[in-house]
Amino acid sequence: MSKWMNDTFLRACRGEKTDYVPVWYMRQAGRSQPEYRALKEKYSLFEITHQPELCAYVTRLPVEQYNVDAAILYKDIMSPLPAIGVDVEIKAGVGPVIANPIRSMADVERLGEIHPEEDVPYVLETIKLLTTEQLNVPLIGFAGAPFTLASYMIEGGPSKNYNKTKAFMYAEPKAWFALMDKLADMTIRYVKAQIRAGADAIQIFDSWVGAVSVDDYRTFIKPTMARIFAALREENVPLIMFGVGASHLAKEWNDLPLDVIGLDWRLSLREARQSGITKALQGNLDPAVLLAPWEVIEKRVKQILDEGMERPGYVFNLGHGIFPEIRPETLKRLTAFIHEYTSRK
Repeated sequence: MSKWMNDTFLRACRGEKTDYVPVWYMRQAGRSQPEYRALKEKYSLFEITHQPELCAYVTRLPVEQYNVDAAILYKDIMSPLPAIGVDVEIKAGVGPVIANPIRSMADVERLGEIHPEEDVPYVLETIKLLTTEQLNVPLIGFAGAPFTLASYMIEGGPSKNYNKTKAFMYAEPKAWFALMDKLADMTIRYVKAQIRAGADAIQIFDSWVGAVSVDDYRTFIKPTMARIFAALREENVPLIMFGVGASHLAKEWNDLPLDVIGLDWRLSLREARQSGITKALQGNLDPAVLLAPWEVIEKRVKQILDEGMERPGYVFNLGHGIFPEIRPETLKRLTAFIHEYTSRK
């Protein structure tokens, strides 16, 4: 376990009372930071994540700059895929592009297994550096969820509508479930290795699962997620679930053996709880609000905080990641405001 001084985030994840509302921001490390942009002129994302000292620097920088209550490991959800035989390249301005997309059961059967200590030692080394030497807050490890990973693997890259993915799911259910099993095995091994290396909490990003209906989620995805979270539950660290445009799935997530449901801005915290959500909540300011004048930001944030604090078990975050136009000074001011406003309550 990490030797941190500030465990407010972990206590909130467990539903305990805290002295103030803890805060971290999705994509807090990255393109909105001038220091990061300067690094990217010299190194690719791949090169940064393969150099533990550099990757640890990028991960801890927003903690030092913004005074947030948790760090999230800097890497990409694609990081473990090459180990199982996926030919993936992160193309600037496009995102992940996959040269060997999944089209059949034979393609699924060709996928291998991940051995994290041999395949992604640099990820584990970065975690050890951060948690033993550099951080005074918890470190969040993460992984992409099988549906989102499968969508890239089947589409061959980013998609607006996931037609190929859904067609594969409907037309080739046997191959679909075989793919889900392979990705679940990879996720469990990969995340357990992160926890063994020192990660204090885990967030599973199912970024694109909002594209499926509740019925399809229950049939084609939820059994896999239940298996993943049941396996990770044994590690005794807080587990967070997050998806975009997936408010209709929040009650499904509430059934899973996890600790925290991350909401985007489409569903308010109060509405989520009134609908029967009993887990701790994380969220959920629309990041676009951070481009508005401060008075607008403050008003929106107060409303979210007031709702969040109606029950213990609340972590402030954005409803999706920070984008490049958001100024670091705004995030620093926002963090200070959240800490001050909620410690008075």
